[in-house]
Amino acid sequence: MDKLNKYISSRLSLREPQEEALRILSEIIKILDRKRDDDLQKKLEKIREIFPTVEEFERHFPSICFALATGVGKTRLMGAFISYLYLNSESRHFLILAPNLTIYEKLKEDFSPNSPKYVFKGIQEFVSTPPIIVTGENYESGAGIRFDGDKYFGQSNLFLDNDTPIINIFNISKINSTESKNKSIKAKIPRIKRLQETIGESYFEYLGNLSDLVILMDEAHRYRSSAGAKAINELNPILGIELTATPKTVGNKSSEFKNIVYSYSLSEALRDGYIKEPAVLTRQNFNPSSFNSEELENIKLNDAISHHEHVKVNIEIFRKNAEQKRIKPFVLIVAKDTNHAETIRNKIESKNFFQGSYIGKVAIIHSKLKGLEEDFNIHRLISIEDPNESTEIVIHVNKLKEGWDVTNLYTIVPLRASASEILTEQTLGRGLRLPYSKKTGVEEVDTLTIIAHDKFQEIIDKANKEDSIIKKKIVISNDINESPIKLKLIEVPTNLSLYLNEKSLGVSPHTNNNTLEFNNKNDIDKTYEKKYTKLIIESITINETLDKSKKISDKENQDKIFEDINISKKIDHDDLNDLNKKLDQKNLIKKVTEAYDKFIIDIPNIVLIPSRDDKFGFNDFDLKDLNLINFQPLEQEIIIKDLRKGNTRYLEMNEESISEENLENYIICNLIDEHFIDYEENADLLYKLSSQMIDRLNSYLKDTDAVKNVLLNYKKEIVEFIKLQLKENLWESPPQYQVSCSRGFTPLKPINIFIKEGELPRDFRDIPKNKKDIRNMVFTGFKKCCHPLQKFDSVDGELRFAQILEDDHEVVLWTKPAKGFFKIEYKNGFSYEPDFVVETARIKYICEPKMAKDLENKNVIEKKSAALNWCKNATIFANENGCKPWKYALIPHDQILSNMSFMGLMNKFSLS
Repeated sequence: MDKLNKYISSRLSLREPQEEALRILSEIIKILDRKRDDDLQKKLEKIREIFPTVEEFERHFPSICFALATGVGKTRLMGAFISYLYLNSESRHFLILAPNLTIYEKLKEDFSPNSPKYVFKGIQEFVSTPPIIVTGENYESGAGIRFDGDKYFGQSNLFLDNDTPIINIFNISKINSTESKNKSIKAKIPRIKRLQETIGESYFEYLGNLSDLVILMDEAHRYRSSAGAKAINELNPILGIELTATPKTVGNKSSEFKNIVYSYSLSEALRDGYIKEPAVLTRQNFNPSSFNSEELENIKLNDAISHHEHVKVNIEIFRKNAEQKRIKPFVLIVAKDTNHAETIRNKIESKNFFQGSYIGKVAIIHSKLKGLEEDFNIHRLISIEDPNESTEIVIHVNKLKEGWDVTNLYTIVPLRASASEILTEQTLGRGLRLPYSKKTGVEEVDTLTIIAHDKFQEIIDKANKEDSIIKKKIVISNDINESPIKLKLIEVPTNLSLYLNEKSLGVSPHTNNNTLEFNNKNDIDKTYEKKYTKLIIESITINETLDKSKKISDKENQDKIFEDINISKKIDHDDLNDLNKKLDQKNLIKKVTEAYDKFIIDIPNIVLIPSRDDKFGFNDFDLKDLNLINFQPLEQEIIIKDLRKGNTRYLEMNEESISEENLENYIICNLIDEHFIDYEENADLLYKLSSQMIDRLNSYLKDTDAVKNVLLNYKKEIVEFIKLQLKENLWESPPQYQVSCSRGFTPLKPINIFIKEGELPRDFRDIPKNKKDIRNMVFTGFKKCCHPLQKFDSVDGELRFAQILEDDHEVVLWTKPAKGFFKIEYKNGFSYEPDFVVETARIKYICEPKMAKDLENKNVIEKKSAALNWCKNATIFANENGCKPWKYALIPHDQILSNMSFMGLMNKFSLS
């Protein structure tokens, strides 16, 4: 990947498929020239040499399609493409086409610097030279909107500016031809094609005459019809970039695109965790044929609401635990026609449906809505991600297609739909986006559920077929490797061990050799030297109580090692005589002990044990957000089946035989099982909170049996809801630590790594083309690392940091400690293992490269606090024993750049 690609990928935080798409575009740009000529075939042949899947351009100009699954981020990718083409001086004129008004409005918003989803956020050049945005509302004036930061909006003349990027955003209907079939009737000419006196031509002609126009087509499958395709061809850009999740033409006789240059399917997005997992829900042992259509519909709606309330509380529990933004989930109901939609709305908003809980919370959208009612409901749809907006149920009749993609859709109820219709990317795509950008590990937060009692088995069967969108993968690559990857385990010794001629890796730590070479003198018998060296190393363990490894080489300690081997070890007399003949034992002991200080970093064994006697309790408080509790009684056990992985989970009917006299006891008996809740100390508070929860349930449930049903079936969620608020009101005394130091150093351990069979380690300065491959690679070439080979979890964090360590003259040694070698306890039962330990001429550092967005994560902060405490006590020990002090550094990954020095990073990020 070239420098510009890296810069854009880093600044825009591109996902791996987006990075790969950008890399491919840069390859295409190198192949194509910017000349507009008729020799399309020649250009096609050049591209096919590298990307043989591109059969045709399918337009009158070079046009390539990137088929990316819904939810992966096509709009962000458009921003990356434009950034690359502009910063690489390929083009500054862009036309983005939208297939409908919804996407058009969304694109205008995403290309506005005021938007939280601004596509160029992080690209410095677009801060100093903001792009001019031309839209269907302002193009006739000959001036576009120029954004200056976030506050000022001004006009900028399109025809006088020669440097600024100009981005045109239009709905396809603006440029479509409207020729009449009746030649006697004069065709209506679109306004964009009419002469504008200010420029002496139409704006359409102006665009077509630009020598560097690039067209980006969002939802590209919508531009294959005759009118749209003809208008786009007339513009004759230097390049067309098509983006879609469904690379097929629309209509009865749909066909696959022939210009796909890169494909990233829904199944791959599911595999890589970029979108929600789809699941299907029904009742256990349910027979849909036992019910008429209206009864079945009512059961589906009831179960959808039960599931919705279950999800709603679990999302709230997660976001409070993880300190994330609030998400308001909603239900999407697909009705068969407009009359059906109105019937469903009336049913849901009646007082008889869940005691009227959803009155005023339903939005409906269909073709018969007009005027203010349509505007009102469309506004509700646009605002539905706002947690303060009231809508929890949306009913539509096939009017919500591309463009209405939200992160908080969790339940879909397709009424009168076939299994094939349900399992389409368009149906699922409305709700697959993740609200927190990545999976949380909480099933309810990471799952999109379809209510399909009558199609349950049929949907599962279709999902399990190899051509299902959940499993189907289109391979678009010119370097496919069908062979399975075979790995072998290598134990990598320390450089100290290699120096002492103790082990052989079987592969070279250098890129130009296949075997290790030992530093053995020819006049010494290798067998005896190895044997005695091993005994020396074993004996050194008795000296680990020393305050530093340098003292191992003191004459007094060398004598102890000699005595330990020759007396305490009770070596066989004949062996001892042979050793005396073959080796100068004391000289070898001197050589081994002196090597220790050169090859290892002394890490003292500081043990910080948090006191188990810390005092804590709860401040008095009342439960808040009780309006979120709207659980409904379960009539039958509900089963939820994961469509991709096949896992099954249940909302179980609980029919416990033990009946509590006081309803509060159903809650308290589960609360007191928590280790941090002392019933004796907090009984009054627990009863008060439980009573408030019972009052909430009584406020909307019809009788005591219904309340008991909810308490039994949703006890986990109810207890978790109260626990969260107890934790918010928890007070505790500052943690106290018992500090001990048993020794000043521990000899480093070998590390165990996997390497591809038949592959040699690569030089650590060789950055892999695909960053995602980093974890399968082994690197070598280090001069300051304590091990000859290393593996890294990331390129931009760990590998680049290692490069900086190797280049900085202040760094003496560094290591990535072996698993389990260096642990710092940061809370009861949990240990933190640092990524890097670095020794400089004056100071030792614990270094933790971390994703910038994770720096304020609660877990990261807890580990940082423990590491700082460890460094404080390690420095006290160091000062007492004439050793180097310790510091801790938490380093954002986006600050680890090749032009940074290690000490430059430490000056910014190290903490005392």
